[in-house]
Amino acid sequence: MNYYSQGGGYNSLFRNIPPVTKNLLLLNLFIYVLQMLIPGADRALDRWCALYYFSSPGFYPYQLFTYMFLHASFMHIFFNMFALWMFGRTIEYAMGSMRFLFFYLTCGIGAGLIQEGVFAFYISHLESIMSPESVQEVLTQGWYHLQNFQNYMNPDMGMLNSLVNSPMVGASGAIYGVLLAFGYLFPNQPIYLYFVMPIKAKWLIIGYFVLELVYGVSGSADGVAHFAHLGGMIFGFLLLWYWKRKGVFNNHWFF
Repeated sequence: MNYYSQGGGYNSLFRNIPPVTKNLLLLNLFIYVLQMLIPGADRALDRWCALYYFSSPGFYPYQLFTYMFLHASFMHIFFNMFALWMFGRTIEYAMGSMRFLFFYLTCGIGAGLIQEGVFAFYISHLESIMSPESVQEVLTQGWYHLQNFQNYMNPDMGMLNSLVNSPMVGASGAIYGVLLAFGYLFPNQPIYLYFVMPIKAKWLIIGYFVLELVYGVSGSADGVAHFAHLGGMIFGFLLLWYWKRKGVFNNHWFF
C-alpha cells in the first residue's frame, strides 16, 4: 500500500513524523534489535512480555500491554512499522498526540482481549471432547513441555497445549485499529496499491476486515492471530464512534 499526502514529497514524509508515532516506531525497533542482538533476550522477552492465555502459568495481566511491542520476525515488524509510519502520522495529526496514544494502546489491548476470548471458546470445546485426565495433564505439565520445545503426540492434547501455553506477540492489533481509523476519518482518500491501483480507504479497510474474518472463522493454521486483528478494528471503531457522538473533535470530521 502506498499513501501520498497532497502537500509534500518523500522528504517531508520522513521529517514530519509526530512525536507519538515516532516514539512508537523507535521503541518497537529498539526492542526488536535487543531481541536479535543480545543472547537470550528473545526468549526472556517472550517468557515475560509476550501474551499467554489467562490460565497459562506464563500469564501476567501486564502482558496485555507489553505483547504489542514484541515481534516474531523481520517481516513481521517491517510491515507493522511501515503501516504505522504510513497511516499513524495522519491519524495522530487528526486526533492529537495524547488521544492517538490512548487510541493505539486501547486497540492493542482490545485485540489481545478478543484473541483471548476466542481461545477460551476453542479451549472449552477441546476440553469437552477430552478426558478429564488428559485435560489435567495438559494444564499441569503442558507449559513445561513447550518450554523444552516439546508437545504431545495426541492431536487434541497438542492443540490444547498450544492454545493455552503458546505466546502471542506483535503490534498488528493496534495497527489494524490505526488502519480502521484512517478508513473511518478519511473514507474517500485514495490509497495506491503497488503504486498503480487507487482504491478508496473505506473499501480497502472493509476488505481487510472481511479477509480477516474469513481467515479467522475458517481456522487458518498460518500462525496469525486473525481475531486479534479484528479485535483491534472493533475496539477502534467503538472508540471513534463514541468520540464522534461526544463531539470531541469539535465536529470536524474528515469525510
